[in-house]
Amino acid sequence: MTATGGSGRKVRRFGTCLMLVMILITVPTIGLISALDFWQVEQGLIADENLLREQTEKSIVQAITLVDAGLNLFDSTLDQRMEEGFIPFLAEYERAGRDPAAMDLSRVREELGGEMDIYIINTSGVIEYTTYPPDLGLDFAEIPYFYDRIMELRLGNIFSADRVLTEPASGKLRKYAYMPSPDHRYLFELGLDCTATGVDRYDPQYRTLKEDLMRLNPALEGIRIYDCFGRIINVTDSEGPNDPAVINPIAREIFETKQDRTLTDAAAGTTTRYILVDLSDPGYASDVSRIVELTYNTTPLNTRLAEMRLGHVVLAVFASLVACCIAFPVSRRITRPVREIADDVNRIAAGDLDHQIRISTGTEFTRLEEGIGAMVAALRENIRRLRASEEVAREYSAHLEELVRERTAELEMSNRAATLFLDIMIHDINNANTIAIGYTQLLVDALEGEQREMARKMLSRLEQSSETIGGVATLRRARESRTALTQMDLDRVIQAQAANFPAVLIHYEGHPVAVLADDLLPEVFANLLGNAEKFGGPDVEITIRVEEHGEEVEVSVEDTGPGIPDTMKATLFSRFGKGECRLAGAGAGLGLYICRMLIERYGGKIWVDDRVLGEPGRGAAIRFTLRKAGTDH
Repeated sequence: MTATGGSGRKVRRFGTCLMLVMILITVPTIGLISALDFWQVEQGLIADENLLREQTEKSIVQAITLVDAGLNLFDSTLDQRMEEGFIPFLAEYERAGRDPAAMDLSRVREELGGEMDIYIINTSGVIEYTTYPPDLGLDFAEIPYFYDRIMELRLGNIFSADRVLTEPASGKLRKYAYMPSPDHRYLFELGLDCTATGVDRYDPQYRTLKEDLMRLNPALEGIRIYDCFGRIINVTDSEGPNDPAVINPIAREIFETKQDRTLTDAAAGTTTRYILVDLSDPGYASDVSRIVELTYNTTPLNTRLAEMRLGHVVLAVFASLVACCIAFPVSRRITRPVREIADDVNRIAAGDLDHQIRISTGTEFTRLEEGIGAMVAALRENIRRLRASEEVAREYSAHLEELVRERTAELEMSNRAATLFLDIMIHDINNANTIAIGYTQLLVDALEGEQREMARKMLSRLEQSSETIGGVATLRRARESRTALTQMDLDRVIQAQAANFPAVLIHYEGHPVAVLADDLLPEVFANLLGNAEKFGGPDVEITIRVEEHGEEVEVSVEDTGPGIPDTMKATLFSRFGKGECRLAGAGAGLGLYICRMLIERYGGKIWVDDRVLGEPGRGAAIRFTLRKAGTDH
């Protein structure tokens, strides 16, 4: 399936590459189509499941609302009876001297036919006296909205009937009504047991509703209905007795927040929906709203989706295998002309230029074969011309090599002659300058007046000439030196150079620090200190500072001379750069150029600043950096 190329690396055959491309296109396409189909089916099943859930939830909300509407109609038929029941209640309160403890509540209950329980609620919202022991001590302050309502009734002067409510424990229906005591110290309450009043036909048949909904939605696993306190109501016989003290915190929270909630238990395979059926009525103290808990079993849907997913995966794998089997023969048939052309080209490449390219079907392959044939013919002609010109090229190459050798020898001789002349000039002119400087110094000391001034100018020019020769010598050494940078003691170099200027006040407080440089480093300080002495004036002071910054050392040479104007700073270190002002008469200007060349060779940089920032006339500061010894760059 592979061949070795001219570079030695293995190259796949075109047929293999084509087959792989076909597989890489077909297999992902099949997978994508299968995934999209599964996604559509999955979304459809989930949408159907959600629609069935919505219908189930709408049905139970409508059923509970209709049941409550029927029960509300029954409520109004009992209002007059409840209001008449307060006549003996109030009479007994007056007979007892408005002392509830002295009241005979059992006698009043018997007088009311034994169907109504009596409750006396104090100012704290607690049932202080009652003929119904389970509710004795019940604190309505724990139910803020209800507490606020009954406190309003206690302070009022009217009879108020409440809704028929379902007892959580027994499932019995009770009708409640309220009347404030004449002194407003208590709120009287009557509770009618509706069992004997023919209310069975109004009893909310939640059990039947559960059975109907579970038949409508097979995924519905259970239904529970809670009151506004989070207590379950109307339980079935199969669920056993219900403890009214048991509160479902989720149902209670749903009632308080007035927002439905969905809880999912992936481990159990269930989804639980809590739905608030708002039946509140501002005309009644009690809120008969219901919270419905619907538990759906998601296992059947998940199982069906898993089966469909597996089916799609199996189908996609089978289709991919079929595509791979088809790709092999198709790729071989498509690449057959290419293989034939490749075989023919290999024979031509082996040296058989007379071999003919086989003609295949297809316009493109025919044009390719004709093009290869024309290329082979042109190649034969080029080979003939190349062989004819090889001899000419060989002769020219030999002549060129000889010419290069001659030019190289001439350049070497010219370089040696230039070096010799430069050495002679530096040596002889420097000796002549030294002698001339000595005699001129004698003339300066011996002459007076105008002649002495002329002798001093001559001495200055001779010293400038000597400095120029010294700069040229240093520049030559710097350019020809191939010495590697080594570790040098910067402190020792500075102290040695400062000692060469005894007439100048030099401030330096340094410490040993090793830098990378060579034996030309002293020339930098010699040039900088010499310039500061020469152009700084008779009372110039020089300060040398050395500061360490990480892997670099920054050196500053500051003087109190006339400074350097801003217009000159940019070109100060250029070759033959001269200045006005303090640099007037500075000769060829090689000193600072040499400093820049050496500092850059050492891997640093050099620049000029004002000694006092923003005040060029108060002195100059030449600063440069050096690398510390031992750092890698």
